[in-house]
Amino acid sequence: MSVISIVSSLYSIRKHYVTLHDMVATHSTVRVTVCRGSEELEEIFSTDLVPGDIMVIPLNGIVMPCDAVLISGTCIVNESMLTGESVPVTKTNLPNPSVDIKGAGNEIYSPETHKRHTLFCGTTVIQTRFYTGELVKAVVVRTGFSTSKGQLVRSILYPKPTDFKLYRDAYLFLLCLVAVAAIGFIYTIVNSILNEVEVKEIIVESLDIITITVPPALPAAMTAGIVYAQRRLKKVGIFCISPQRINICGQLNLICFDKTGTLTEDGLDLWGIQRVENTRFLLPETNVCNKMLVKSQFVACMATCHSLTKIEGVLSGDPLDLKMFEAIGWILQEATEEETALHNQIMPTVVRPPKQLLPEFTPTANQEMELFELPANYEIGIVRQFPFSSALQRMSVVTKVLWDKKMDAYMKGAPEVIASLCKPDTVPADFEKVLEKYTKEGFRVIALAHRKLESKLTWHKVQNVNRDTIENNMDFLGLIVMQNKLKQETPAVLAALHNADIRTVMVTGDNMLTALSVARDCGMILPQDKVIIAEALPPKDGKVAKINWHYADTVSQCSSSSAIDSEAIPVKLAHDSLEDLRVTRYHFAMNGKSFSVIQEHFQDLVPKLMLHGTVFARMAPDQKTQLVEALQNVDYYVGMCGDGANDCGALKRAHGGISLSELEASVASPFTSKTPSISCVPNLIREGRAALITSFCVFKFMALYSIIQYFSVTLLYSILSNLGDFQFLFIDLAIILVVVFTMSLNPAWKELVAQKPPSGLISGTLLCSVLSQIIICIGFQSLGFFWVRQQPWYEQWHPQSDACNTTGGLYWNSSHSDNVTEHDEHNIQNYENTTVFFISSFQYLIVAIAFSKGKPFRQPCYKNYSVCTKSVAYNYAYHCCCQCPCVFPGGGKHFRCSDDYLAVLGFLAT
Repeated sequence: MSVISIVSSLYSIRKHYVTLHDMVATHSTVRVTVCRGSEELEEIFSTDLVPGDIMVIPLNGIVMPCDAVLISGTCIVNESMLTGESVPVTKTNLPNPSVDIKGAGNEIYSPETHKRHTLFCGTTVIQTRFYTGELVKAVVVRTGFSTSKGQLVRSILYPKPTDFKLYRDAYLFLLCLVAVAAIGFIYTIVNSILNEVEVKEIIVESLDIITITVPPALPAAMTAGIVYAQRRLKKVGIFCISPQRINICGQLNLICFDKTGTLTEDGLDLWGIQRVENTRFLLPETNVCNKMLVKSQFVACMATCHSLTKIEGVLSGDPLDLKMFEAIGWILQEATEEETALHNQIMPTVVRPPKQLLPEFTPTANQEMELFELPANYEIGIVRQFPFSSALQRMSVVTKVLWDKKMDAYMKGAPEVIASLCKPDTVPADFEKVLEKYTKEGFRVIALAHRKLESKLTWHKVQNVNRDTIENNMDFLGLIVMQNKLKQETPAVLAALHNADIRTVMVTGDNMLTALSVARDCGMILPQDKVIIAEALPPKDGKVAKINWHYADTVSQCSSSSAIDSEAIPVKLAHDSLEDLRVTRYHFAMNGKSFSVIQEHFQDLVPKLMLHGTVFARMAPDQKTQLVEALQNVDYYVGMCGDGANDCGALKRAHGGISLSELEASVASPFTSKTPSISCVPNLIREGRAALITSFCVFKFMALYSIIQYFSVTLLYSILSNLGDFQFLFIDLAIILVVVFTMSLNPAWKELVAQKPPSGLISGTLLCSVLSQIIICIGFQSLGFFWVRQQPWYEQWHPQSDACNTTGGLYWNSSHSDNVTEHDEHNIQNYENTTVFFISSFQYLIVAIAFSKGKPFRQPCYKNYSVCTKSVAYNYAYHCCCQCPCVFPGGGKHFRCSDDYLAVLGFLAT
């Protein structure tokens, strides 16, 4: 079983490296079409691409072999390999800066800033849209390990070294064993020289004492517990590509959670809308698909302001956009290639309501109408799209209603951002109050805005206009309220972690108040706890950076009632008032911008904020990684649990990263859960603790095994004796190997406890345990060694002696039937040898039981049926061995010592 587990583990690691190799090599054999120098096209291998090449994106799609920026046409791309997000993304061509756009000519391309125009290496282009006569082209900007995919692979191939106290202490302990071995080495040489032993024997015996003291099987023995833990994790649906991280997971005392898809359900449901008319909020409405609203600006914004597209006839895109579009029941129609060719341009995507929502047109009796007088369908064409930007927290579109002369601009995004871009007289006075109400209840709120564009903005001008020109002076339309429910298991899992004294932190890209609401709902922040929001402002206009502290109870963060004196904050951080600490706990919350400012300008506050920060909102992917590092810097063992979308960096950097996504992005995470549920976190910690305690037990056992055998051999060296070859074989194979691989089988304890396992070997408790066992073992071996020499039947060994009475005994085979005393050149058959051998053999078993720690991290030994079975076998072996005349002379049945070892070894093997 142990061999099967090890082979399975090696196969999993091998499979991981094969996957990694495939990730690197997938593009190496791809042929691509490029345009170099002249306008002629040529085919080359992707390995020959260099920055500056113009690459033609084929119509049927391609797996990108490099990072490239689109300069013509649009692409629909699946970026799940890099982000873990399976939703296709629309990539548009890089805008062509014109002279009339202020400042556009000075803008420098950046893959991060212009990621909506960049095709990243490893992502899959699903389909393309293009102008007639003009191919979809992209300029190569990065290749090889410089690409986004290359950086991901490089970080996996060369990860940041994991510093774990157990491994550091193990090296120190081994150095101590080396020192003990050196003492034995010197003693053996001196003793042998004084007794005039041959040089050859001195060399063999002195080197032998070194291999005895420093056990070569130690790494394999310590790996056994990890392999068994990995096998148990696999049974509960947790797959591991970095087995050494399992031990570290036993020390985790802080877990960072992503919100959407991790703590809450992945999808969003439309709870309702709240429109604005005459600068006032109307009552909330839950039914958006009705005839009264079909031609309203609010529904038009919902129908057009999105990045949805059709892939093989199926509507696809961001889940939020999908829910929003499905709620109004409209129809999306994209232009075909024939229509695009006919008009020599990319035809706009058209949306229209179903006919049953439009008012019916009924002509009067006997009224004849010309064809041009018949009412046309209500259709809206999406002329230009400015994709959603996480930095801007908004997206917008330019549209045109069929037969309308002017175009419309629609915008949606974070409510605070949208309101700031609208005319102040169109934003309701109670905007902040209404927003606070929804966010406190845990809803996700999206704001909408509209603007009628000037008639001078033609179709061609709109294609080159800057988004800042469009996204201002808007009319506020209202709010879309989306509901993001907690997963059923979330509160129970977080309660179990809190009971085990494990801190939980939320790291999300969502709104601050929404995140705080979810944190309270799931029990991360208790009802009686106070939350302080840290709002850090960067230096501006000659003013130094500063931090404003506010209670999260009110939205009006600038009001004097919610503001906190900065001088009082360090007191709360230090918890000087113990009485106050017992009654109320304080949590700190901040957004990504404040986190960056504090890290740059208030570094002395970072450790204190890390000790009490619970909610981090509006965090970018790189900020999540920085947060994990900051927490590690204050001596936390950090776990990170995310769904793979934007969490890759943090998952890689954490001590224990757990991906809830099985997509290729999970290659970056040491652990991947088959079920997208945070219930895997307690299971991983329990198994980590069991594996860690097993490592301690095995290490202590192997150390005692070395010391016991070292002292046994040292005692025998004093009389120029030694253990026989079969005795060494019996100890190593029948006792040590079997014990090590069975004592590691104890499963994890059924629940998490507040008690933490030790993190290192150099501690008072562990050293006391090891030293006391060493003293006991040395004492009993010494007692047996000297006691047997006091017996009346004791006979001192000489080469021709018959100390073990081998001439009159019963033999295992007929080859020993002649009663001839054999020459014992190496002084093996003597009373001291047999006494020390039997005492030490049972000391190995006693030490194994003493070091097999059970509750509260592992199941007790009596539930380890393999250990119980071996104990019975060893008991039977003891009764067999007691017939040996070297210990009990004059016994009924006599066996030669060497044959007795073979008999017992054969029995155990059977």
